[in-house]
Amino acid sequence: MGDGYVRVAAATPKLRVADTEYNRKEMLSLMQEAAGEGVKLLVFPELSICGYTCGDLFFQDRLIEAAKKALFSLVRASAGMDMLVFAGLPWGFEGKLYNAACAFFEGKMLAVIPKSYLPNYNEFYEERYFTGGAGETEYIPDEMDETGHRTIPFGTDVILCCENIPELRVACEICEDAWVPYAPSNRHAVAGANVIVNLSASDAVAGKREFRRQLIKAQSSRLLCAYIYAGAGAGESTTDLVFCGHNMIAEAGELLCERLSLTEGEGLCMTEIDLLRLSYERRKTNTFENRKAMHSDSGTYGFGTGEHAKAWFSIREEERPLLRKIDASPFLPKGPHREETLGEILSVQAAGLAKRMSHIGAKHAVLGLSGGLDSTLALLVAVEAFRRMELPAENILCVTMPAFGTTDRTYENACLLAKEAGASLREINIREAVLKHFADIGHDPENHNAVYENAQARERTQILMDIANGVNGVLVGTGDMSELALGWCTYNGDHMSMYGVNAGVPKTLVRQLVRFYAERKATGGLAAVLLDVLDTPVSPELLPPDKEGQIAQKTEDLVGPYELQDFFLYQFLCRGFPPERILRMAGEAFQGQYDGTEIRKWLKVFYRRFFSQQFKRSCSVDGPKVTEADLSPRGSLRMPSDAAAEAWLSQLSEKEDEA
Repeated sequence: MGDGYVRVAAATPKLRVADTEYNRKEMLSLMQEAAGEGVKLLVFPELSICGYTCGDLFFQDRLIEAAKKALFSLVRASAGMDMLVFAGLPWGFEGKLYNAACAFFEGKMLAVIPKSYLPNYNEFYEERYFTGGAGETEYIPDEMDETGHRTIPFGTDVILCCENIPELRVACEICEDAWVPYAPSNRHAVAGANVIVNLSASDAVAGKREFRRQLIKAQSSRLLCAYIYAGAGAGESTTDLVFCGHNMIAEAGELLCERLSLTEGEGLCMTEIDLLRLSYERRKTNTFENRKAMHSDSGTYGFGTGEHAKAWFSIREEERPLLRKIDASPFLPKGPHREETLGEILSVQAAGLAKRMSHIGAKHAVLGLSGGLDSTLALLVAVEAFRRMELPAENILCVTMPAFGTTDRTYENACLLAKEAGASLREINIREAVLKHFADIGHDPENHNAVYENAQARERTQILMDIANGVNGVLVGTGDMSELALGWCTYNGDHMSMYGVNAGVPKTLVRQLVRFYAERKATGGLAAVLLDVLDTPVSPELLPPDKEGQIAQKTEDLVGPYELQDFFLYQFLCRGFPPERILRMAGEAFQGQYDGTEIRKWLKVFYRRFFSQQFKRSCSVDGPKVTEADLSPRGSLRMPSDAAAEAWLSQLSEKEDEA
């Protein structure tokens, strides 16, 4: 938890309607289980101490008194658990009854938070019993305080603040509050809360589960918060309704954990929330706290005064193995809409190229086709763009330029790709031109240094530029975002083009897009050659092949595995995580694939190269953004070319010393 993770849980207890003592025991059992698992924030359902379906029994003083007695017992039992708990009960105050949540910690009540919006439609009739809470906060006597002097806040606008982890700020809404146009959580978030808990009793109706899921995901996305939703379960009365015990934990639009007690049984829905991620998202999203837009002359946005009371607690920091799964390939689309997203990415790339060509009146595209992954994807994008523009595929002029490192496999694949795609192909061997250049500048061709490699890349770029000028076409860049991030490109060589269709595509995504095309869009010979390209090692092919004629220069041997480098890039650029956090996450995500020493080694390479190679990105060509990451100096990344990486590298060295 010291690195920003906090374990949280939503719990649906076994329940007997109106049997507060039975319910107390079941809730205590879940509290003890959660505390044993290191949970620091536990949320029970709406009116969980007595049951949501008590009906006219809510009029009975005996039920209200018994619920409060059970609550006090739970509060006392929480001493030593190091866990903030929210439990629901009917709460009487100044002659009115409220559907409320009580927050307590380490044997003390911290706040009582009433429900704002009481549903009184369809199967719900809460206004028969309860009064809706208002935004104004009062301070009421803490009935558990023996001195009689301590007070606690009573009202909807309360934020529970962690003293030793200032990033943890919790607010509460109850069931219907989340479904209304102006949810209380909106103003809680603007006031600083980054964790919203919802004590709910939502009945099981066909189709409602998915709607509920989307609602909670959307609210956590809009508010850039963690959202913990605890639903009442099957123990409620089934006179007219059945309750499914739908528990969810979402974070900034992502559903981390879900449990349905109706099918899985009562228990804990448990995972970690990432406070570092939430802090970074809010820090970079400047529209998040646009208070001028949210507040008007008539009052605050929604309902309430805009002033929130604070209640304080302090939890012990500890580090445990994570329950939440760390995605090893965060750039890749997942889930049921994966193929739809991949198709959309290809369409974005193709639309970008088509727009650029139509804008300058170009009818031809030129690209260097090496038989490698990146140029293959660029060709596929060009094919899609020409289909969109209703231009013949033969207007795509592919140029293959063998040199000192070209292997038979990649050369043959390049030729086959152009043929199967219906594009034109031109072969220009650059060996003699490069050797003449070496002679002109006095370079020994046996010296396989940067001059030897870069001269080939620049010669190819010059040829492609001139051919593009000759046909009044666009030189389509093939380099991808991972290469640009690491500076794995020749300045004013393959670094340059007239439009970089792969500029926003990381290497791991390049691979998946080519596979998607092979499996879903290509036919016959094209599909076969695409699969062989996927099976070919990634290489710039600037050094001579080995004795067997195979690729000797493998990119990932030099800059590290692209699956690691893309992981580092995403966590650094899209999440703003520090090195020690990325190191831990990579260890979790790639457990069994790479050990800690190897991950640290390549993470150092990432920082060194990312910072030192910014000058290449500062003058990078136009190209479409296709994921949330963007390296364009005109887009999401404003970074000086002379920034130093020492602050990041030093943290890795410190961790290495500790180990």
